[in-house]
Order: sequence, then C-alpha cells, then structure tokens
Amino acid sequence: MELLAVEAAGRGMVVAAAEEVSPAPGPAYWYGGPVAGARLAGRLGFALLEPADDWLSELPEEFTGREVRAATVLDAWAIERPTFVKPPRDKSFPADVYADGSRLPADLDPGTPVLLSDVVTFAAEYRLFLLDGQIAAGSRYAVFGRLDPHPLDRHGPIAAEIAEFVDRLVAAAGPALPSAVVVDVGQLLDTYRPGHRWAVVEANMAWFSHAYAADPARVLDVVLRAAGPREHVKPTDLPFVRH
Repeated sequence: MELLAVEAAGRGMVVAAAEEVSPAPGPAYWYGGPVAGARLAGRLGFALLEPADDWLSELPEEFTGREVRAATVLDAWAIERPTFVKPPRDKSFPADVYADGSRLPADLDPGTPVLLSDVVTFAAEYRLFLLDGQIAAGSRYAVFGRLDPHPLDRHGPIAAEIAEFVDRLVAAAGPALPSAVVVDVGQLLDTYRPGHRWAVVEANMAWFSHAYAADPARVLDVVLRAAGPREHVKPTDLPFVRH
C-alpha cells in the first residue's frame, strides 16, 4: 500500500486513509478492503470491478488442474474429506485445507459463497495484474505455500511460460473477467506427470490485492482502472461492478 501511495503521490494525486476521506473535488479511486470500499463508493463516485464468484469453478480443467466448484458454507460444513475451502472475494475466514467441514468456523452465515477444490501442491505461485487481457505487472509470492516474494523477470523463461498460459486463458475465458483484474497462477506439481504444469490459483480484485514485488507503477495503472470513477467504466465492465 505504501509503495502504491508513493507512486500515486508522484503522479500528483492526493492520498488519504479511508477514515480521513472527504468528498473529493476531482475523480476518486480506491485501494483497500471491500467493506470500506463499498461504503465509500457511492459517496465518492468510484466503481469497484471484481470477478464473478464462480469464475474459477467455471474454468475448464485445462486451466485449473483440479476440480473446483462454487458452493456455500452450508455445503462446506458437509464435506467429509480434506478440501481446500476459501471465500471467493473477502477474507471472512482463512482460506486453507480443511480435513472436514467440522473444522470450519461454526459462526459463519450458511449462505456465504465459498469455493471448494481438490487439494494440490503448487511449487511456486505468481500474482499477475492484468489490464485489457495483458500482463501489466507480476510477482512471485509463494514457494510451496510459503510466502517468498520475488520480482518476475519479464524476459526470463518463467515469464514466457506464464505469458503463453495467460494468452490461452484470456482467449478462452477472458470475456468473463473485468478489464482490470488480478489472476494468480502457479506451477502445479503432478505425481503422474514429469515437471510441472501451469494452473490458475484464483482471480482477485486488483484494488484489494497485495502487489508483493511487482512494479508499483504498473500495478497502480491496473488499480486505477479497477476502482476509478463510475462514469469512466467501460460498457463491457459494467457486469463486474460491485453493487
């Protein structure tokens, strides 16, 4: 957040914390949590773009490398085998592998959307900020599930593999994503295949995603599109506006 604030200030933008915000004389943009963002969106006139809750579950197995399904907390409480469970957009409970449904918090709303997926191993995971279907910025953020940020070498072999995978992904499922979004991908280990294969980890809101070691200037370009003035929203992005 501090890196993006410095970049925004360098562009002549006024940066303020949510609790300090007053009606702005000019266009307003947002980078922060969904609760405060939703509260301020109408007052300040910005629109929040976010992928659909079921986007990941609708992808072909070619891109997920595992079974993923959209469900509710009520469904998750009923699982009887180890399953990766996560909220699709917020952080209402920790995304993790749960041995069974009884390990999930008991005080959740039964109707809360969740994503349920097979348990897999990602050797490395990368955060990609996409703008109009192209990778604007990227960073590795984890190795075997442990936080390990490192800049993505845009001219290296890993970046080339990721770009090829993202091109295929965007061609197949790009219209189901907003024009400014975060997609996490990873090197999925498969016991029955040598080496690794690329798979989508998840999609996230650019305005609520850690940049890790990605270029702050390029990240900010994506954030400004993902959470900028409502009147500037592209017609194709209107279905992705958070209401």
